[in-house]
Amino acid sequence: MFAVIKTGGKQYVVKEGDVLKVEKLDVEAGKPVEFEVLLISDEEGKDVKIGTPTLASKAKAEVVEHGRAAKVSIVKYKPKSKYHRRVGHRQPFTKVKITKLA
Repeated sequence: MFAVIKTGGKQYVVKEGDVLKVEKLDVEAGKPVEFEVLLISDEEGKDVKIGTPTLASKAKAEVVEHGRAAKVSIVKYKPKSKYHRRVGHRQPFTKVKITKLA
């Protein structure tokens, strides 16, 4: 069984037991969290339920940890004007484990 969930403005295809990184959530590590389900299907694709826009069922997950992604370096440079700038960014994320698709 798999489902399409929505969180942080993005959509993810998940199965039970999957661990994925999503946009940062304000939930402590070890606590449960629920996600909206847009589509749910069995493995063969015979029993498919599509929401308009979401289904009444929820995907239950557990927060594993919080973290920050690898640094992305941004370099701005304009020739002949003595302008150069370096900036770095590390995007925060939350790692969750899908426990149940209902």
